[in-house]
Amino acid sequence: MSSQQIRALIVDDEPLARSNLKVLLKRDGDIESIQECGSGADAVAQIRATRPDLVFLDVQMPECGGFDVLEILKGDESLPVIVFVTAYDEYALRAFDAGALDYLLKPFDDSRFHLAMQRAKQNIAAKELAPPETPRLEVRSAGNVAYVQIPDIDWVEAADYYVCLHVGAKSHLLRKSMAELEQELDPRIFCRIHRSTIVNLRKVSALKVDAAGEHEVILDCGHRLRLSRRFRKDLQSRMREFGAAL
Repeated sequence: MSSQQIRALIVDDEPLARSNLKVLLKRDGDIESIQECGSGADAVAQIRATRPDLVFLDVQMPECGGFDVLEILKGDESLPVIVFVTAYDEYALRAFDAGALDYLLKPFDDSRFHLAMQRAKQNIAAKELAPPETPRLEVRSAGNVAYVQIPDIDWVEAADYYVCLHVGAKSHLLRKSMAELEQELDPRIFCRIHRSTIVNLRKVSALKVDAAGEHEVILDCGHRLRLSRRFRKDLQSRMREFGAAL
């Protein structure tokens, strides 16, 4: 396990509880970084932004507790290993049903913490060795179910209470809002270019200005999409990260 470099996140509304866990984690040579959050809402944002490997998650927090955090993240890809931490043992069964790897009951001793870390490291190592799953969306229409591979999506556009997924020559209607779908898409690959359009950055071939002075995003398939001024700088920055300065 010495080759592992684990990024950990501690989520607890009590500073002392976070401090105690931080001391224990700092003693572990496999821990690369330790971040902290004092609320469930901050934890959701932090997990989505930094993708930690391991999260110590308090069950009871004001407004957004540990179970609420997992419910919000349920549709996300590559969830971290979750270890619940709480002073109440009645939540243990629910914690495992929610997908937690372990359940630390306060106050816990060093040996119990080390056991949780051993299990976490084994789980993280197993996830790294497993072949990555291709994320997909389930689209239902007229009693039929189609599975759309997310990396194959060229662009997405809003369509009233639906979103329209454009995949090559095909399109699929999915009953979700743009905001809901955007939370499920990998922000490293998909980028909003208009209030009603999200594009797959891997499918972008060029950025051009038309005769009217409007900016357009040109896809590999030749399709042209309008680029809103509001999202232009973000798209240019993101494309430079892909090695394509526009």
